[in-house]
Amino acid sequence: DPRLEGWPLMSSPFPTTIIIGTYIYFVTSLGPKLMENKKPFELRQIMVLYNFSVVTFSLYMTYEFLMSGWATGYSFRCDIVDYSRSPTALRMVRTCWLYCFSKFIELLDTIFFVLRKKNNQVTFLHVLHHSIMPWTWWFGVKFAAGSGLGMFHALLNCIVHVVMYTYYGICSLGPAYHKYLWWKKYMTTIQLVQFILITGHIGQIYIMDDCPYQYPIFMFIIWLYGSMFLVLFLHFWYHAYTKGQRLPKMARNGISKDQ
Repeated sequence: DPRLEGWPLMSSPFPTTIIIGTYIYFVTSLGPKLMENKKPFELRQIMVLYNFSVVTFSLYMTYEFLMSGWATGYSFRCDIVDYSRSPTALRMVRTCWLYCFSKFIELLDTIFFVLRKKNNQVTFLHVLHHSIMPWTWWFGVKFAAGSGLGMFHALLNCIVHVVMYTYYGICSLGPAYHKYLWWKKYMTTIQLVQFILITGHIGQIYIMDDCPYQYPIFMFIIWLYGSMFLVLFLHFWYHAYTKGQRLPKMARNGISKDQ
C-alpha cells in the first residue's frame, strides 16, 4: 500500500521478525536464565500504569475503528479494501497501523511474567498468540489496511482488551482489590464469543456470491487463526471451569493467577 510509504516498521518485514525472534528467545530462554538466581522484580506500580494505559489505548482504537468504518458505512459483509486517500480511508489506515503497533506493546505482558519469575504463565498458547499477532498483522497493514472484512477481528479485539486489561489492572492493584474480580469466568466467555464472531464473520466470504475482496489468503488466515484459538480457549475452559484443573486455588475462586 503506497499510503504507508515511510511509516515506522512498514518498509520491510525484517524488523518485525527480528523483534519477535528476540522476544521469543528472551521469554523462553535468556530471561529465565538471567532471573534464575535473582529475586523477582516488584513491578506493581509499573503494571498498574501499563494495564490501565492499554485500556485507554484500546478504548481509543475502538473509537477510531468505529469512526473510520464500522459506525460510518461498513456493511459487516463484503467490505473490501478502500485504497483511496479520502479522510475516512486514511483514518482507517492509521488506526490499523496503531493496532499493529499495540501488538508490540503487548509483548511486555510476557516480559513482566519473566521478570517476576512467573514462568508457569509463559505457556505455549500465550507465546504463540503474542508472537503471531504482530507478525501476521504487519502483512495485513502493509497490503490491506482499510478493509471491513479483514479488520472486524481488530475491532472486536480492542473491545475485549478493554475488559481484559481492566481486569489485569485491578489485579495489579493488590490483594485488597481481588474481591472485585469475581467475573473472571465471564471474561473468558467474552474471549470465546470473540473467536466465534470472528470465525463467523470471516466465514461469510465462502458463502457470499462475487465478493471481490483483494486478498482472499488473508481471509483464510484470519479464519484459521480464529478457529485455532477458539479450540484452544474451549480446551482451557473445559479444564479450568468444568474440571476445575490447571488453575491454582485463588484463580478457582475467581481471582487472577499472578497478575
